[in-house]
Amino acid sequence: MKTLDIWVIEEKCNGCQLCFKACPYNAIEIIKKKAVIKKENCNLCGACVNACRFEAIFIACKVPLEPVVGYEGIWVFVEQKNGKLAPVVYEIIGEGRRLAQKLGASLSAVLLGSKLEHLVDELKFYHLDRIYLVDDPALSVFMDEPYSFVLSNLIKKYKPEIFLGGATSIGRSLIPRVASILETGLTADCTSLDVDVAKRLLLQTRPAFGGNIMATIICPEKRPQMATVRPHVMKRAAKSSEGKCEIIKEKFAIPPFKTHYLDFIEDIMENVKLEDADIIVSGGRGLGKAENFIILQELADVLGAAIGASRAAVDAGWISYSHQIGQTGKTVSPKVYIACGISGAIQHLAGMQTSEIIIAINKDPDAPIFQSATYGIVGDLFEIIPKLTKKLKEILGN
Repeated sequence: MKTLDIWVIEEKCNGCQLCFKACPYNAIEIIKKKAVIKKENCNLCGACVNACRFEAIFIACKVPLEPVVGYEGIWVFVEQKNGKLAPVVYEIIGEGRRLAQKLGASLSAVLLGSKLEHLVDELKFYHLDRIYLVDDPALSVFMDEPYSFVLSNLIKKYKPEIFLGGATSIGRSLIPRVASILETGLTADCTSLDVDVAKRLLLQTRPAFGGNIMATIICPEKRPQMATVRPHVMKRAAKSSEGKCEIIKEKFAIPPFKTHYLDFIEDIMENVKLEDADIIVSGGRGLGKAENFIILQELADVLGAAIGASRAAVDAGWISYSHQIGQTGKTVSPKVYIACGISGAIQHLAGMQTSEIIIAINKDPDAPIFQSATYGIVGDLFEIIPKLTKKLKEILGN
């Protein structure tokens, strides 16, 4: 049974007292500069909602929580392009297996496309219980409409309790569409996952409020629980020597859609392969101006490294967005990450904190980057980096 209820969003409330003055039933108190509803006095007239300029109070239906039954197992979406698996697939399979072991659940992969038997043969060696394969010429090129049609129908038929995908350009386009069709929740761009075993809830953690906090989100009322995962933040699945895996082949009568594939034009924009780099030299606000990135480029040339940047450097116009690492840029996980003049705000850490070795160079000894660094150098980067570059040239013979 649905009933109306009233809430105050504390993050939006600033204690202005407009709601207090508007309430005709003495149902609101201001405690520690926040509005508090005395529900025993409130008759849900809505006067406070209309008075609040900050949209901090709302009235909505409260739906009693009912147990969700009939769903089992964890599914991962296997993203592929031109018959090649996206790197994030191996990371999601590894995380899916960890969660499946906690829950005592099965782990399955969903593969959509055309002529993909070779990918099935590869996936069999990654500790999967089964692979759902839909091989159809209509799926040879990724398009939202046919893929979401097939994927949503597969989920309706087999009812997984958890569904995971990559937060890639394809995943960010496809998975929300499927969640909408299924009328379930989705947490996008997760940086970590866990499960509440007793309640069988997926704990989905991602940056929120501009990256200032890490929010853990649950979906208790709907199934499947859906999440997309940022690339390069989770451990890659280990390969098995045994290829034991059940293969389930499905066919769907895919209807014609409004969108039609015509041709693919190769992206001619600047393409910095930060995601594939083993070593990244990254610069931030401490560089002072665009011309100083040449200091980092000289070090990168010696190491065979890629150049990265913080949002502050990109926003200042010192380097193009294709180099940006962080919450609003790329997520990387190199063997060595050298942060030069980067303070280490949580937004930047979200994009590189899984690097194997983090070397921080900053003249501020209290810079947050040092808390995440494997090695830290407190000093002037304009003195340290040229000396480091010269020494490496001598050692490496460059």
